[in-house]
Amino acid sequence: MDRTLKGIAYVSVWVVLWGTAASLADTVLLQREAYEAGTAGQAITFASYGVAAVVLAVKLAGRFLKAEP
Repeated sequence: MDRTLKGIAYVSVWVVLWGTAASLADTVLLQREAYEAGTAGQAITFASYGVAAVVLAVKLAGRFLKAEP
C-alpha cells in the first residue's frame, strides 16, 4: 500500500476510534445526568478522549507506519 494511503487510513481509524469511545462515554454520562447536552462537560469529554487518541496514535504510529522492505 502506498505510504500516503497507509497514513490516511491510520488517521481515519483513529478518528473513528476516538469518536466511538467518546460517544459511548458521553452516552453513559448523559444517562447518569453527570452533565447536560451542549455543556462544557460534554466538550471536555470529547476533548479529553481526543487528546488520549492523539497520544496513543503517535506512540503506536511507528509500528504501523514503518517502511516496508
